[in-house]
Amino acid sequence: VQTIRDLLDHQAMSLVTTEKELPMALKSLKNPPDLVVTDSQAFAEVSKMVPENVALTSFSILFARYKGDLQKFVEGAEQIKNLKPGDRVLVAESCSHHPIEDDIGRIKIPLWLNQFVGGPIHYDTIQGHDFPSDLSVYKLVIHCGACMFNPKQMVNRQCWCEAAGVPMTNYGVLIAEINGILERVALPLLKSA
Repeated sequence: VQTIRDLLDHQAMSLVTTEKELPMALKSLKNPPDLVVTDSQAFAEVSKMVPENVALTSFSILFARYKGDLQKFVEGAEQIKNLKPGDRVLVAESCSHHPIEDDIGRIKIPLWLNQFVGGPIHYDTIQGHDFPSDLSVYKLVIHCGACMFNPKQMVNRQCWCEAAGVPMTNYGVLIAEINGILERVALPLLKSA
């Protein structure tokens, strides 16, 4: 909703559709869109539908750029190649929502990351304003899009991680790296920063 509001405020046209209707929506346009924004969880499917000459990103990656330092999030995601089964990872959420059955931070990301690494990782999850003072026990911090935080709060968390020598990324950036499309979905935003 925040993204659509920003598009309206900047007199940009937007078309909202589901993944299922995306091919039809793209075909119905006279000119290709300048940018396709998807939910990060749909990257695997949507990246195959969107032509390579059309910029693609996700809401979570837009928020990574808006709320924090996208370059540092990208560098953090690239560190998943160094993770091993048994490593400890912190999953941080800025809001205190009630987890659902197929929760992205508690179910999906751990499943995808365990598959990527080749074995189980130990996950700690925090919500809201809680953030551990000792980050040294973690190999990686994975943060939500931080829609409930202001940029200062997100940058502070990035600074704390950097001071502790612990890489930090966000949900969308991590999912893009796992799907092998990080350069495609983050590079256009890094160039325009």
